Amino acid sequence: MHVLVLGGTTEARRLAEALVDTLPAAAKVTSSLAGRVASPKLPPGEVRVGGFGGAGGLAAWLRTHRVSALIDATHPFAETISFNAAAAAAAAHVPLLALRRPGWVPGEGDAWHPVGSLAEAARALPALGERVFLTTGRMGLAAFADLDRLWFLMRSVDAPDAPHPARMEVLLDRGPFTLEGECELIRRHRIDVVVTKDSGGAATAPKLAAAREAGIPVVVVRRPPVPQGVAVAATPEEALAWLRARGGSQT
Repeated sequence: MHVLVLGGTTEARRLAEALVDTLPAAAKVTSSLAGRVASPKLPPGEVRVGGFGGAGGLAAWLRTHRVSALIDATHPFAETISFNAAAAAAAAHVPLLALRRPGWVPGEGDAWHPVGSLAEAARALPALGERVFLTTGRMGLAAFADLDRLWFLMRSVDAPDAPHPARMEVLLDRGPFTLEGECELIRRHRIDVVVTKDSGGAATAPKLAAAREAGIPVVVVRRPPVPQGVAVAATPEEALAWLRARGGSQT
């Protein structure tokens, strides 16, 4: 058996660890990383870095490397690779599962403003605040580049490229983050609005609780849907169960 995990998330690393520990010695686990982060945390098993060349390239890779199961454990907003995975799996006749951690749910006292895109988030900001904590990652900053009246604190793992807002301070950091740290960051930088993607998970969720405690609004970009017809698991444990149901524990 050969399992290909399209990774880059905490869940993908946890899944790779579980697969290496539980699959038979003859089985093979390969994790594929996009290569957008300079120093990623590598999972166990074999690792490849870089793209496949679209759905056709991925389908050819699945056939050439005799992949028997494909698990898309990429970021919930990695829409292109997810749709390529669906097309490639169908073309190569390989079972596909999407591993997606559940999205965040607003609680009592939250002032969330759901939007459908980064561009829509940018249009909403001027009416909500002037000092923005931007936590959508270094990709897509062009959507905010024309907001010259606003000041941005942008946090990401790696430094961003232009175009980006002119009035911007960059904070290079990697989660998990703490509620105490997020509250202090909001206080120190006098943040009055937060922008985030609905990535889900606990590692970066403290910013939402910090915004609630500070009484400031949060612009939340809704995640894109999983491709139609693709099975979904919420946890690595569910992904393992899906794999076992297809004979993964006996192969």
